[in-house]
Amino acid sequence: MKKSTITLLIVVGVIALLVSWVVGAYNGLVTLDEETNGKWAKVESAYQRRGDLIPNLVNTVKGYAEFEKETLIGVIEARSQATGINVSTDNLTPEAIANFQAAQGKLSGALSRLMVTVERYPDLKANQNFLALQSQLEGTENRIKIERDRFNESVKNFNGTIRKFPKTLLASSFGFEKKGYFEADQGTEQAPEVNF
Repeated sequence: MKKSTITLLIVVGVIALLVSWVVGAYNGLVTLDEETNGKWAKVESAYQRRGDLIPNLVNTVKGYAEFEKETLIGVIEARSQATGINVSTDNLTPEAIANFQAAQGKLSGALSRLMVTVERYPDLKANQNFLALQSQLEGTENRIKIERDRFNESVKNFNGTIRKFPKTLLASSFGFEKKGYFEADQGTEQAPEVNF
């Protein structure tokens, strides 16, 4: 074999290996991106479940309790705001997730105020419909936490991969950008104070 033929085969082999690596790395980034988007969809689904349960909860409470309309209106308005904010998987930036989280936080606060107010109505607390809804809401809150944790783990894997060399060059070339995390709400670093 001629020296030029051997050189050509080596060059072609190196190019083939490089192309193979780029294709594999790109496909790996796409897989991680899709996994993160899928986790985000599960987070939204868990929040949607909570949003769907709230009208039933409000109507059940309304039927038993004749208390300030402000509490019910606050829950209804917070639900409307929370379900009105959608974050596209193309825009999983820290700012977009913070806005989504803020709206969901307002809804959580309104639900907490509703539950505190409900304590004044013993008949309502014993009502089977209310107890079932309360149990479903508790389960939904647990699902939300689990899905948020899974989403954050997926974001960690994705962000770590696109920041490592040499994939960072490939990621920036193909437009893969860092995604945002869910973060703890303001003030949750301190345990609530309970007085009897």
